[in-house]
Amino acid sequence: MRRPIAVATRHSRLLTSGVILAAQSLLLTLSAVPASASAQADGTSTPVRGSAYMGRGVLAHEGVQGRPVETRVAQTEGVDVSSHQGNVAWSTLWKSGVKWAYVKATEGTSYRNPYFAQQYGGSYDVGMIRGAYHFATPDTSGGAAQADYFVDHGGGWSKDGKTLPGVLDIEYNPYGATCYGRTHSQMVSWIRAFLDRYKQRTGRHAAVYTSTNWWTQCTGNYSGFGADNPLWVARYASTVGALPAGWDFHTMWQYTSSGPTVGDHDKFNGALDRVKALAKG
Repeated sequence: MRRPIAVATRHSRLLTSGVILAAQSLLLTLSAVPASASAQADGTSTPVRGSAYMGRGVLAHEGVQGRPVETRVAQTEGVDVSSHQGNVAWSTLWKSGVKWAYVKATEGTSYRNPYFAQQYGGSYDVGMIRGAYHFATPDTSGGAAQADYFVDHGGGWSKDGKTLPGVLDIEYNPYGATCYGRTHSQMVSWIRAFLDRYKQRTGRHAAVYTSTNWWTQCTGNYSGFGADNPLWVARYASTVGALPAGWDFHTMWQYTSSGPTVGDHDKFNGALDRVKALAKG
């Protein structure tokens, strides 16, 4: 009887050693896995191209710094939407006091908002003054090419009193390096190429949507666009705060990403007649 017991004991020791070796091997394997792979396993992989929208990076990088304070200066409520909002309840927004809207039309040179028709046409149908914006991706193609794509797919302008000039949404990169791998001078050149081509195609100067922090970091706080291009500043705080260099005042302010009906709400720096004036050019 003793021999079988000894054999069983030896076999048990071998099994134990095998388990220990397997566990050690697993630990070594896990320690070699890069953090990015772990992040992907946790469901935090890089967003799909085309999923970007106004303020996505601003909220992620700068956060919410307070609620806007009341001001005696006349301001007009607006919203901005993308495919992220789907079909929008425009009549509800209109009844709540929203008088103008911007709709994402394009991104890069391959993405078009699948909800553009409902959003752009729907806002117009309820009486809003509306316009289109383009989410810039300077790492995928040139500024002029993206301006052409934008104008060709909803970003044009008409002097009907209800169409606002197009907007270049230039902000934090949701797909990679914050400044899209561009130096300050390269970024400024890209932006200029977009704005110049948009002016050539439409006869209007496009507005620029950005945050002061991003602009400072990625353009070196370049001051050369303020004379012609209206500023739409993003800051989720009690006040607009410091503006990017070159602009003495802002035209629009995205002040929250958690407004009623749809997330992103904005204030036009003036009464409704100033919104109409911008539309008329």
